[in-house]
Amino acid sequence: MTTYKAINLVKRPEPGPVSADIFEVVEKELPTVNDGQFLIKQTHMSLDPAMFGWMSPDTESYIPPVELNTVMRSSGVGEVVESKHPDFAKGDRVMGMMGWQEYALSDGQGINKVQADVPDEMVLSVFALPGLTATQGLFNVGEPKSGETLVVTGAAGSVGSIVGQLAKADGLRVIGVVGSDEKANWITSELGFDGAINYKTDDLSAKLNELTPDGIDLYFENTGGPIQHHVMQHMNAHGRIVVCGMIADYDKAEPAPGPSWIPIIKKRLKIQGFTMPDHFHEVPSLLEKLTPYVMSGNIKYRAHTLEGLESAIDGLNLFFSGDNKGKLLVKL
Repeated sequence: MTTYKAINLVKRPEPGPVSADIFEVVEKELPTVNDGQFLIKQTHMSLDPAMFGWMSPDTESYIPPVELNTVMRSSGVGEVVESKHPDFAKGDRVMGMMGWQEYALSDGQGINKVQADVPDEMVLSVFALPGLTATQGLFNVGEPKSGETLVVTGAAGSVGSIVGQLAKADGLRVIGVVGSDEKANWITSELGFDGAINYKTDDLSAKLNELTPDGIDLYFENTGGPIQHHVMQHMNAHGRIVVCGMIADYDKAEPAPGPSWIPIIKKRLKIQGFTMPDHFHEVPSLLEKLTPYVMSGNIKYRAHTLEGLESAIDGLNLFFSGDNKGKLLVKL
């Protein structure tokens, strides 16, 4: 084979669901591998909420937007099929930023070898961005303590589900906010969360009163939405709020108003946003922290796998509908 498929971003998205016309499927010639380079055949590609920010024209974000008429940005896992790089050999399994394409040429920057003998789906669901994000956000930003109460939104998602399980393993009371009864049952029955709130059907204030009688010490925010206002009223003094994502606002022209800042003063709250590109140099230490939890059986996951490169285009809208169940992946 001398050509492969890739998907370029050709237009900026409008508010609302992602339309297929912002992408273009192209055929590319397989590149020549020069000294210091290697070629990866990608097997699984990750779809993440962060992509909505990457597609926007915002040049003041934490990472430059994807340039128009270039391959859409994404992380993935694959196998080295040809190498002229001293640190990577043919047959190595690797993960990192590879883009929406079947093959990726790399000089090694941002690519890490996969050491664990686990399926590709588990690599992307646990050891790649979801697990790294959960580990960095919970431990290094949230600073959890045994006996505290954590509320995590997007709790059935790839990051939120790992955050909750890590916290449970360290002795916290964990309440997850989800968008369906099925997801509520999954995080409580399968993952061991202490309680769940369905933000679409539950009385949010009443449910928080019931499930967090001692208040909330740590809030891990993945989604935004009305739950924010209710959680803020239940925060304990010196509580911490970790802001990881805001999926409820990513498809809106104007973001929803946030909670009042008065409780921040009264309760001396610490609020911190974070993004993983600031911490890519810390990946080895984050994996060192995460791996024992996984190996001891404390981390379960489920993957929602789409088939074929082009399924990524419509697949992005599953984040808005909430119809994805688990880590959203594309199998190539």
